[in-house]
Amino acid sequence: MKKEIIISGFGGQGVLSMGKILAYSGLMEDKEVTWMPAYGPEQRGGTANVTVIVSDERISSPVLSKYDIAIVLNQPSLDKFESRVKPGGILIYEGNGIISPPTRTDIDIYRIDAMDKAAELKNTKVFNMIVLGGMLKVSPVVSENGVEKALFKTLPERHHKLIPLNMEAIKIGGDIMQKQ
Repeated sequence: MKKEIIISGFGGQGVLSMGKILAYSGLMEDKEVTWMPAYGPEQRGGTANVTVIVSDERISSPVLSKYDIAIVLNQPSLDKFESRVKPGGILIYEGNGIISPPTRTDIDIYRIDAMDKAAELKNTKVFNMIVLGGMLKVSPVVSENGVEKALFKTLPERHHKLIPLNMEAIKIGGDIMQKQ
């Protein structure tokens, strides 16, 4: 198993955190991982993306031009990365951030309305965990147990009380994922 993933959106949407938690989840399950963030100088509000590779075998290079999975949270990210999903790959998009939906027919396309669900839960901070849960539903590259261990590893101890809420958001993300 080897999955090459790009997560892209505006700074402040939890893009880098989502990638970091995914990478740590792989580490917790003894997988090989790379995590390579990229963001503009204005980080919050600017564009941000992160490349994560999770593999059962050694990873030769963290630099990618094509992806197995693209998670896009806004229109500029969709415009940039839709064409870079490998044929047969997966594109996941957040419905609120997209004006012109993806059009490719050689990939599996999923829509997740994570922002609406986070607002409904009255906690926009779980937005990225809802999206991650949706991705794990359609491509379980790591287990929920691995994610929980990663949250304990990546979150400061003062935030450990929020881990059950984050795990619930993961489950919700899987429930609201819609194949297009």
